[in-house]
Amino acid sequence: EYKHRFDIKKSNFDGFYTYFASNGFSYGSSWKNWRELATFAFKSSLLFVPSIGPGYADTRIRPWNGKNTANRREGGYYEAGWRAAVNIKPKMVSITSFNEWGEGTQIEPAVNMVTHNYTYQDYGDLGSEMYLQISHQWAKKV
Repeated sequence: EYKHRFDIKKSNFDGFYTYFASNGFSYGSSWKNWRELATFAFKSSLLFVPSIGPGYADTRIRPWNGKNTANRREGGYYEAGWRAAVNIKPKMVSITSFNEWGEGTQIEPAVNMVTHNYTYQDYGDLGSEMYLQISHQWAKKV
């Protein structure tokens, strides 16, 4: 929230990051607020690190949280997050996450796997390392 920026400054932190992989999940995770947060950080001599993710789907863990689900769109959501982050010229970008399958934010290589009564999906025709390749391309722009 807006008021947290003053708490961060008062607490003597070196900076802050947004964590959530779902655009709109929180004030900080909302891409539309990143430029404002980056400006605040710069003026306060703080580091601002936007966090992006390939999508977000945690309703297996939090059934009530469907409103924050972010469809991967075959890499389109991840690319949009990278674009929003790179657009504010950050010193670094955080990726949420490498292997958090429970929240659907994994970017690690993937293959289809069935366990109990759930099927973990691969990335289809886009290849098992698609998200690592996207990360590599965009990280060069930071």
